[in-house]
Amino acid sequence: MINPAVFKFLKELKVNNHKEWFDANRSSYNDLRKEFEEFINVVIGEIALFDSEAAKTTAKASIFRINRDIRFSNDKLPYKTNFGAFIAQGGRKGMNAGYYIHIEPGECFLAGGIYMPSGPMLKAIRTEIYENMEEFEQIVSAPAFLKHFGKEMWGEKLKTAPKGFPKDFIKIEYLKYKHYTLFKKEPDNIYVKPSFINEVREVFLEMRQFNKFLNRSLENLQSN
Repeated sequence: MINPAVFKFLKELKVNNHKEWFDANRSSYNDLRKEFEEFINVVIGEIALFDSEAAKTTAKASIFRINRDIRFSNDKLPYKTNFGAFIAQGGRKGMNAGYYIHIEPGECFLAGGIYMPSGPMLKAIRTEIYENMEEFEQIVSAPAFLKHFGKEMWGEKLKTAPKGFPKDFIKIEYLKYKHYTLFKKEPDNIYVKPSFINEVREVFLEMRQFNKFLNRSLENLQSN
């Protein structure tokens, strides 16, 4: 479970998003981050039971910094108003498909797959789907998969067929995604219950075959 104090901290940070307030409350942040690291280590242990490759990481390598990169942004607020962790081989900086936990008041969700893949990664994923369409469709149309993630993946899609693929491909919609990301919005109150780890386990388990498929498509890129 997640300490309810995380939600209180993040709500206050949203109203007081400046260095002075954060410095005055840094000890609280450090305590909450430490607890979050402990929870993520538990999650990594759960993932290890069904995806040993993704579990080759640590909580510290998986958790995102709370400081925002404002160098190229018009929004100069210095801090993120969420806690997040991406669990995959290589952690948050890896290129593999993985599992993501997001904590933000009113905007909590569990997600997975690959967000913002590079051009070569996108081509490799689309090619894998094109060449193994029946296998991919079997994964994304399974009843348990649909229960958690619905019929559509998260994120933008191209309006037409991607370059290099036939426009008349019967499942062309699968190839139009710009991200190959699964998403399940969660109510804040489930995060603070002891049973939250059960929800995380169930949702992430249903991502396993999807992530395995994506990672297989990237094997040749990673070996080069």
